[in-house]
Formats: sequence, structure tokens, C-alpha cells
Amino acid sequence: MEPFSYHTGVVVPLDRDNVDTDAIMPKQYMKSIARLGFGPYLFDEWRHEDVGYYGKPASERVITAGFVMNQPRYAGASVLLTRRNFGCGSSREHAPWALFQYGFRVLIAESFADIFYNNCCKNKMLPVVLNAKDIEMLLAQVDAVPGYALKVDLPAQTVTTPIGTNLHFDIAASVKTRLLEGVDDVDATLLLASEIKAFEDRRLNERPWL
Repeated sequence: MEPFSYHTGVVVPLDRDNVDTDAIMPKQYMKSIARLGFGPYLFDEWRHEDVGYYGKPASERVITAGFVMNQPRYAGASVLLTRRNFGCGSSREHAPWALFQYGFRVLIAESFADIFYNNCCKNKMLPVVLNAKDIEMLLAQVDAVPGYALKVDLPAQTVTTPIGTNLHFDIAASVKTRLLEGVDDVDATLLLASEIKAFEDRRLNERPWL
């Protein structure tokens, strides 16, 4: 996994509470477990007016012009700003896959569903929790300023606005370390490979019948 330390990116506002994983990645796209190619189907039923399926060419899709992510001013956004309980519903890992493959690196919300939060951290994205007052302020600023971008500093645990306002966020020390070092669950296990091998050898010597 790639290390995450700093990121500066254009912000797109998704001004909604309780965005569930079926909205993020609709169930019809979960037939594939390739872990690739999900970005075009992110928020599919909100971004498109037609019914889609995995593999349907983008040229054949009917865009919902009024949906915020389809507005030209938010093209290339890599920071998603939303409200409470983002990522609720089922624990499908396809949802963070789609967000990352679309281009998001930072998600900012008042709260996240627990499993979704952990899945994001394991899939190269930083979920940032800010209080309701800060979220409200950022939503207003994003709406008022085209090209609005935020700087996220994981070592300092801050989000910095274009005018220099620093907003602090909390993150578990273990999660922070893994993101900074680019270590996922598999990598963390492999770091203990010698200890695991020693245990297996000792176990076999003590109980050869196993």
C-alpha cells in the first residue's frame, strides 16, 4: 500500500446525511471481485439517469446534469466533503474501491460508519472526522469559491483552508502509523514472518502429530 502523508485537492460537496454503501456502489456492480474498474460506477444511480451494468461504456451513459459531481467546477476533485454517517449500510469493500478508483484520496465527514471507515484506511484513503460547525463552514466556502481546495496534513492531523485556517482532526495512533508507512493488514502480518515461522516450528516439534 502507498504511504499517505499529505494531500492537497479540489473539494466536491456531497451535502447529505446517511449516504449508504449501496448508493456509493450499487449492488449490480458487485459481481466482479477484480478490485479494478469500479470508479466509473461510483454513485452510479445519482450520476446517471439510465440503468447501468458493469462494463457498460461511458459513452452510452445518460448523465444527470444536476448532480453535484457532474458539475464542471468539481472536475478532478480528490477530496469529498459530506455530512453524518457516511458509508452506512452493508460493509461492501467495493465502496472504498470505487471512491479511490474515481480519484478520491481524502473523505471529510462529521461521522463515518465504523466498518466503512476502517475499509477506507485499508484502501489508501484518509477519512477525516470534523465537527458539525466545521463541516458547515467548509460546505459554505466550497459553494462560494470555484476550485476550492484543502490541504490535509496527516502527521500534524490538520486540514488547512485556502485562507490558512487549520482544523484539527483525531485519528487512532495505530491507523495513523499504518497510513504513514503504507502498511496494510497483509504487510503488517508479513513484518512478523520470522516470529510466525518460529512459532510454527516450535509447535510442530512439541506436537508432531498435528
